[in-house]
Amino acid sequence: MNSKKETAVVILNYNGKKWLEKFLPSVIIHSQEAEIIIIDNGSTDESISFLNQYYPNLKYIQLFENYGFTGGYNRGLLTLDHTYFVLLNSDIEVTKNWLIAPIELLKKDPSIAACQPKIKSYKNKNSFEHAGAAGGMLDKFGYPFCRGRIFMSLEEDNGQYNQEEEIFWASGACLFIKANLYKEFQRLQDAFFAHMEEIDLCWRLKSAGYKIMYTPEAEVFHVGGGTLNHGTPRKTFLNFRNGLALLFINLPKRYLIPLISYRLILDGIAGVQFLLVGHWKDTLAIIKAHISFYKKIRYWIKARKFAQSKAVLNGYKYTYSKSVVWSYFIKNKKKYTQL
Repeated sequence: MNSKKETAVVILNYNGKKWLEKFLPSVIIHSQEAEIIIIDNGSTDESISFLNQYYPNLKYIQLFENYGFTGGYNRGLLTLDHTYFVLLNSDIEVTKNWLIAPIELLKKDPSIAACQPKIKSYKNKNSFEHAGAAGGMLDKFGYPFCRGRIFMSLEEDNGQYNQEEEIFWASGACLFIKANLYKEFQRLQDAFFAHMEEIDLCWRLKSAGYKIMYTPEAEVFHVGGGTLNHGTPRKTFLNFRNGLALLFINLPKRYLIPLISYRLILDGIAGVQFLLVGHWKDTLAIIKAHISFYKKIRYWIKARKFAQSKAVLNGYKYTYSKSVVWSYFIKNKKKYTQL
């Protein structure tokens, strides 16, 4: 295609007609400088008929099965030739000028590969939201967390993150990324399906010497759990399986065996804890996650070879230097500013 607009705002939809009804109008109103594209991930609700009836001029790409967050975006984005991609969750309310600061950030510095705006809660607009908050970080053992959100503790936005900062990963809920780098760095890993896939992509980019940034000059409001509810065995499965894959693919060689071993021990402890509180389905999900990881080991090995071939940085440096698990659960540090 030959688009006159350099930015594509791309919304992945899966049975999300109610979110399109609610939030698509704000995206259209506040995104005049971009082309809005819907990728439908094999929805079985009335999403397509809704788009045809109320937004007949809006471009959509129809897939005929659910390829997950990763596969759905990959199949759609690889057909586009825009300069910048904005991956936007369907359950997000955008605000006036939300596109301007992030796109300017990508334009001004060739070393910046991706960025995210301030992501706050739609249900409590004074609070940060779980999926991204004020930018993603990673601790020394590979556990992801956010400025403004550690595990399930959310901070109120009191301006404490009102400075542009380099971060470790930008949220897939509202990810601004240069299209050429998305394609060059082999996009999102299809095998992740959903959850942590943006961390994996950002890690590859950072290892290759690129920056991932956060800008407070734009903000959006996220409902959260629109297509994958928090606290379900399915979420547990993806969390633990993809957490292992994330480390295996991206860790430098000298850190690989020590940190994978540490993670295996902690996963075992988590499984026992779930069992003790009666959440046996989550314990089973952890077991299934490990089985799935080993079954896909050839895929992960191939992904690791590519990631390491792109890496130019020696070491594992863009992390919180301690354990966020220990800091949060033992030392009772619930805020990023306390770490």
